[in-house]
Amino acid sequence: MSSLRDSAPLLDAYLSYFEVARTPFTIPGHKQRASRLDPDLGAIVDGDTPLYGGLDEIKLTNQTLKKAESLAATLWGADFARFSTGGSTHANQAIVLALGKPGDKVALSRTAHRSILSALVLAGLEPIWLTPQIDSATGVPTGISVNEFEKIIGEKPIALLLTEPGYLGTLSDLEALINKAHSHSIPVIVDAAWGGHFGFSDSTPKHCLALGADALITSVHKTLPGYSASALLLAQGRFLNLDRIEQSFETTHTTSPAGAPLASIDGCRALLQTRGSELISALVENVANFKSKVQSNFDVPIFLNPSDFAEGRFDPAKIVLRVNQLGASGVDIEKALQSSMIRVEMADQDTVVFLATLADSIEEFDHVADVLIPILRNAQKPARPTATSLSWSVVPTVGISMRDAYFAQTEMVSANDAVGRISADLIAPYPPGVAVVAPGEVLTKQILEGLATTKGAGVRIAYATDSTLTTYRVVKN
Repeated sequence: MSSLRDSAPLLDAYLSYFEVARTPFTIPGHKQRASRLDPDLGAIVDGDTPLYGGLDEIKLTNQTLKKAESLAATLWGADFARFSTGGSTHANQAIVLALGKPGDKVALSRTAHRSILSALVLAGLEPIWLTPQIDSATGVPTGISVNEFEKIIGEKPIALLLTEPGYLGTLSDLEALINKAHSHSIPVIVDAAWGGHFGFSDSTPKHCLALGADALITSVHKTLPGYSASALLLAQGRFLNLDRIEQSFETTHTTSPAGAPLASIDGCRALLQTRGSELISALVENVANFKSKVQSNFDVPIFLNPSDFAEGRFDPAKIVLRVNQLGASGVDIEKALQSSMIRVEMADQDTVVFLATLADSIEEFDHVADVLIPILRNAQKPARPTATSLSWSVVPTVGISMRDAYFAQTEMVSANDAVGRISADLIAPYPPGVAVVAPGEVLTKQILEGLATTKGAGVRIAYATDSTLTTYRVVKN
């Protein structure tokens, strides 16, 4: 029986490196011998080898990385593929830097990750914000409508940037959006960080390249079993300049990429290619059984399910627990689970998100269900009305450009004096890291009160200069 490494050149190169005795006089400085100096340090770094002088010769004689990237491009049906050790953050920044010139406009969903916003600052591009539709029954964003995109086509965006699937598993009508954008020669870039498992089983939606998108960025360490901060950038050349993407990728990537993340991307590609349908179908089935087991103990619907949305518009592997249906606090549920050594991906007042992947067994799903059910029973109270998270509900008021705000003179003012001022910070509950306010936008009463309430509920507020929210960093008048 062949092993995964037989069809994964980077994975094979990583394993082969440690199968041969070597005397390296190159970086990294630990030389896989740090345990001589300290066993604890060695336990961390002695399994590390770089791309240069590790997975390949220092001069990249064997072109091992290029071979692996070509295999990924073929599997996803792309013209271009690059492996990143800097996460989807790096891949997002690389693609945005390749789109246009300072002052050009791009259309993007308000649910975009922080990395997209930071990329706009770096590139000097101006956002045209698209407001997602909100499902009235569940309060979650269901994606960008074609009508919402059509409203801004007259502003001549040079690209449409989408986040699909969203953090809560929902998707826009991607094929319709892509067709509309292409009818105006506008490329569609999709941050699919949470959708790496799409397209390899009939149990999940197609990946966006199969629907005609021009670029797909995904985190190989989220829904796939990749190394932390491993990511994949795939692109088509019809509406995008692939040479410029290559230049932008190299400009923003480390010149010393670690071997393990690269090898893991290659290994995950090979895993999807050889066993993807089997493994993903089993995952979807396990998730459905888990939800059914927990749901059978309660009379009100407590999970988001594919049946709640139009066909193909929800990730069936996503586990989103709607604790507001039980009158409970998601943050309290998270704390109770942590006491049993169960960690969740995200919790706020109304929602708990569990990340299920190919690496989870039936036994682990059953264990989580057995722990969760009594916690929910004990926490149950009369249901609360469905609330829309602050991250999805703010319609921004732009005062100045993000880039101008980033480089502006700033000052700290009290929360009471911040209403009406222009924020110099990006501020977001984390997870999901979706901006409630971005640099250059006006701080409103809704934003300030919403952030205070969200923090008071136990949710971490990220990226603010003053994480207590007692003061805010604003642009000087």
